[in-house]
Amino acid sequence: MENNIEQGKQTAIIAYLTIIGAVIAIFMNNESKNPFASFHIRQSLGIFLSWFALGYFVSYFDNWGVSSGFYLFIFILWVYGFVGAIQGEQKLVPIVGEFFQKLFKNI
Repeated sequence: MENNIEQGKQTAIIAYLTIIGAVIAIFMNNESKNPFASFHIRQSLGIFLSWFALGYFVSYFDNWGVSSGFYLFIFILWVYGFVGAIQGEQKLVPIVGEFFQKLFKNI
C-alpha cells in the first residue's frame, strides 16, 4: 500500500494543477493504473468540472455574495484534495467526494 502511494504521489499532485494537469495525470496513470493516483484524479477532475459547470450558472446571479461563496467553496475543496495528495492520504473531499468517485469510476 505504501509503495502505491509513493509511486502515484507525483501523478496525484499534478492532477490538482488546473484542468490541464488533470488531463495530463489521466494519461500518466493510463498504463500503471495506480489506485492512489486514480483516486486523486477522480477528485480533482470532479472539482474542476464542477467549477466550470456550476460557475456558469452562478455568474447569472450577478451577486457578489453568491459568487464569492461559490468560489470559496470550490477553493476549499481544491485545497482539501491537494493537501491530501501531498500528505499521501485518500480522503474524500467534503460533500461531493463520494459522488466524484462513483461518477468517474472508469478512470
